[in-house]
Amino acid sequence: MSEPKQVTLQELPELRRKTEAVAKLLQDQLTRHVDTLRPLFAPERVLGRYAGGKGEDAAIERSYAELQQSYREFTRKPFDLPQTFDPHWLTLVGNRLVLYPWEYQHEAKTDRESKPMTMTAPLQWVLAFTSNYTLSQMRQALIAKEPPRPENVRQFIVNALVLQLIVNKSPGLIALLGDLRYDLKIVTSPDLKTVPLVSIRSVIPSFCPADDLLLAAAAFSGIAAFIELIDVDGIRQAKDPLGARVDEILG
Repeated sequence: MSEPKQVTLQELPELRRKTEAVAKLLQDQLTRHVDTLRPLFAPERVLGRYAGGKGEDAAIERSYAELQQSYREFTRKPFDLPQTFDPHWLTLVGNRLVLYPWEYQHEAKTDRESKPMTMTAPLQWVLAFTSNYTLSQMRQALIAKEPPRPENVRQFIVNALVLQLIVNKSPGLIALLGDLRYDLKIVTSPDLKTVPLVSIRSVIPSFCPADDLLLAAAAFSGIAAFIELIDVDGIRQAKDPLGARVDEILG
């Protein structure tokens, strides 16, 4: 997210329209890319027989040991997962991938009022293996807005750890998506504690408007939520990795 920019209520509808159009274009494109790359995200590539594949070598054993080590952190509060890692859980990961919108909390403040807002970054997504809990349901479980289902919490975290392992062992995936002008990296989110998330963000910038506009929009709609807006001027300045390298070579 870039620094807040001044936007008037009159400008908002047109910026919203442009944001939604660009976001749909890029999400459709990214969905196609992810589907094409699905074999590279297959758990058996790095976990072999543990994930239902046939591989059985030293590299796979090291990957499995790394996964077990990462899992131990989640046997403590607030997750309280079983102390012993069951390799059967890896056969439940599957290979179906989903893109979730990136959301975060923002406290909109003026001299007269303050309101927590749920913000959505329209050009950033969380890539995850599908499970019985969606990303939103996992958030709700961690903040105790609904009674958590331990087996769903466990599988969401196991899926996340497996995907983190795959990404960490696949630098070519990061480079490839970078060439496609998407930034892929492992991040965490405050409302999901230490659960690793695979974030994919377009190089096209977006921004959160000033707090007075957010509060005015919330008062008008009755909903304490807002979608970041694309930075139209920033689109023209977005870096092209290939062009930047060619310029560097040419001096």
